[in-house]
Amino acid sequence: MTDVSTVTGQPPLKRAIGPKLLLFFVIGDILGTGIYALTGSVAGVIGGALWVPFLLAFIVAFITAFSYLELVGKYPRAAGAALYTHKAFGINFLTFMVTFTVMASGVTSAATAAKAFGDTYLRQFIELPTWAVAAAFIAGLALINFRGVGESVKANVVLTIIELSGLLLIIGVGLYAVAGGAGEPSRLLEINTGETTAFVAITAATSLAFFAMVGFEDSVNMAEECRNPAKIFPRAMLLGMGVAAAIYVIIAVLSSMLVPADDLAAAKSSALFRVLEVGAPGFPLGLFAVIGLFAVVNSALINMLMASRLLYGMSNERILPPVLGRVHEGRRTPWVAIVFTSVIAIILVAAVDITALGGTTALLLLAVFTVVNIAVLVLRRRDPVEHPHFRAPSWTPYVGIVLCGFLATPLSGRPLQQFALAGILLLVGAGLWVINYFIVGKVDVDPEQLTKS
Repeated sequence: MTDVSTVTGQPPLKRAIGPKLLLFFVIGDILGTGIYALTGSVAGVIGGALWVPFLLAFIVAFITAFSYLELVGKYPRAAGAALYTHKAFGINFLTFMVTFTVMASGVTSAATAAKAFGDTYLRQFIELPTWAVAAAFIAGLALINFRGVGESVKANVVLTIIELSGLLLIIGVGLYAVAGGAGEPSRLLEINTGETTAFVAITAATSLAFFAMVGFEDSVNMAEECRNPAKIFPRAMLLGMGVAAAIYVIIAVLSSMLVPADDLAAAKSSALFRVLEVGAPGFPLGLFAVIGLFAVVNSALINMLMASRLLYGMSNERILPPVLGRVHEGRRTPWVAIVFTSVIAIILVAAVDITALGGTTALLLLAVFTVVNIAVLVLRRRDPVEHPHFRAPSWTPYVGIVLCGFLATPLSGRPLQQFALAGILLLVGAGLWVINYFIVGKVDVDPEQLTKS
């Protein structure tokens, strides 16, 4: 087993990311498909108190972020959750399943973006069957991925500004409308209990809204390209999450005040269009649609790049069948892994609705976050390091285990469809592991290599 904390013999990555670029990376990774696509779905679960699940989702993510910060400070490497899991438990299959879970969350997240692309933003210009547009969208991402896209963090700054401009537009329109006397503040306390209790309605909505707060964990994979990561990560990650959460909660409050929850729920992924229509009648919705297209395309592309590279890395380490590691001679890209992940995504967009896709993404990552919170406690006791690093408050990992673990169970009110979908995806991964076991036999997992292409 290669020790992931040692030098691999390859040249080190260039440390080009300072605190400002890292801050933009965190904000840009969180902003995107979640708030653009799932506001209506969350409103359908919770009712007028739309801001509550977004605030609670932020609190859960914020607590888990402390664990990530302690671990990235101790092990400033690029492998993220896979590295932390293997350091803590040393179980190859568990490390593999955590890595495959992250990959699966990327595919379901991209499928969510594809649904939003076809059913919401492109529809402002032309109406086509959603499944066909979403499938073409995934195929287009695959072609871009095949050509060898490598987005730099500086390009991410530009895309983040575009995404942020759309959300600031919603905030500006909403504040102007509310200042002019529009809106109904009493809706902010309405909870749609339906056939359940207020507690279950809140936890179910929080489980779905959590999709909007994921992305911050991706930043730890940039640790080897950051200047002094142990020093700059805490401020950049926590500030970036705070900015994103503030934007989300403000949008949730304004949306609920201006548009009844039933109307938001009926609009589904078009909920923010309804806010614009009510807050600024006559505003050219096509402009917002273009911004939305940028947001979902960027999110989906990043996720599909990550998913295909993880499969390639696992195959390259002989953990998955060798065919998934094949590289095109001309383009130098992992074309079989790209095709495989794209086919899964197309099947998902054709068979599953957007709420289930977003919820499944959150479910998969909540499971990973639970493992990470456990890992920080194990490594705190068993593997102290000499260099200075961020240390999470003693209570946060325990609270993170309870909250993330609870939200990842049916007790939170999460629909069983999401567990079925997540289970199918993980069975695919386990099946590939078994197939590979009989092809090449038992192998050691090198988490550091799983995230590199």
